[in-house]
Amino acid sequence: MSLWVSAALLLAVFGTSTLSGVFGMAGGLVLLGILLAILPVGTAIAVQGAIQIVANGSRAFMSRAYIDWKILGMICLGLLVAGIILFIVRYTPDLTTVCIAIGLLPILVWIPKSWLELDASKPLHAFFCGLLGGGLNLAVGVSGPTVDIFFIRTQMDRRKIIATKATTQVVSHAAKVVFYWNAAAVLTPLEWGAIALAAPFAIAGTSAGHWILQRLTDANFRSWTRWIVTAIGIFYLGRGISLLI
Repeated sequence: MSLWVSAALLLAVFGTSTLSGVFGMAGGLVLLGILLAILPVGTAIAVQGAIQIVANGSRAFMSRAYIDWKILGMICLGLLVAGIILFIVRYTPDLTTVCIAIGLLPILVWIPKSWLELDASKPLHAFFCGLLGGGLNLAVGVSGPTVDIFFIRTQMDRRKIIATKATTQVVSHAAKVVFYWNAAAVLTPLEWGAIALAAPFAIAGTSAGHWILQRLTDANFRSWTRWIVTAIGIFYLGRGISLLI
């Protein structure tokens, strides 16, 4: 990476961490799009995972009093099963598939509750949240809308949602880094240094987002989440279709 690319990456990490700090998602979608523009697919997914561990980890720490550990345990079990399946089939991502899959994910947040009643507070639902969300995170690099649909319709308040989702994502992103470790190995020590330098920017962005979250109502939180994720999804879908053409 050049000096200018590294500087732009640091600013992107701060901005996307702020976005995730407010809505618990969306930031990772934007950051992955930026990384896909400068790195191979597998490497971009691994790097995004490494950065998101810091961003989500700091958010989880700030909200640790609200983490629901029972839900987290079932989600991790589902993630483990998804990882084993992808390892057995020797899955390898490609840019077109990744973009189209991410572009279609926002459809999930618009499905009426009466059509698909999912609730992460129920053990079986939490397991499938880990299986589907964790599987998608490993396969295409993000899973925000998939995980979100299991949380946003629960009776949990926004702080408990943010805390539990953030902790879930820390585990999921760590699994992603391990899964794509060989792809990440192509980075030079200097490039890893730039990524390590992004850590304080991720924490600062998360702190800013956490401050905004405390001043946001539950109704506004749910409404804005849908529209922001949908806008990002349209961008990814457009890019995926252009690659096909």
